[in-house]
Amino acid sequence: MPEFLGPIAGFGVTFATMFKKAETELYPEEKKPTEVRYHGRHQLNRYADGLEKCIGCELCAWACPADAIYVEGADNTETERFSPGERYGAVYQINYLRCIGCGLCVEACPTRALTMTNEYELAGDNRADLIYEKDALLAPLEPDMTAAPHAMAPGLSAEDYYRGTVTGHEATAESAAEPAVEPAAEPEAGSAR
Repeated sequence: MPEFLGPIAGFGVTFATMFKKAETELYPEEKKPTEVRYHGRHQLNRYADGLEKCIGCELCAWACPADAIYVEGADNTETERFSPGERYGAVYQINYLRCIGCGLCVEACPTRALTMTNEYELAGDNRADLIYEKDALLAPLEPDMTAAPHAMAPGLSAEDYYRGTVTGHEATAESAAEPAVEPAAEPEAGSAR
């Protein structure tokens, strides 16, 4: 192709799109649903009885490449128990002015306390409002949950919480003794796999 035809070929893409119908989104009047695995606003999850899953380990803060998360852990006591383990996240902040939505904090969390929701409207007119505190990040209480601090379910240990055997206030020591996952059957001797 001759050299002078190069710019004309480049403008061909421009001319081809000039006559196509424009797609106008009517946001915010019509909001399109996000994809299932969209990385939106963070959420601190709770166990079925209302205790917090966050143990204040600060792994999410260490994993954050934008340094947008600040966590201060504190010790649980028998009179004030916020999570089933020894510690809980007393202070939890996410600075959405810095957050890049990468999800590395979710991957670093050992108790699955931190997840990302599909909520994407995080704009604000005040910088201070974009630093979310723990009370804004905690998942809402379900009807059968009790707000922390409260004692663990009777007869259960922290391990029962981490294994997922706690189902709420009806949890008893008998339900904790049942395995959460059925063991796979052993293959019979001499059978081919």
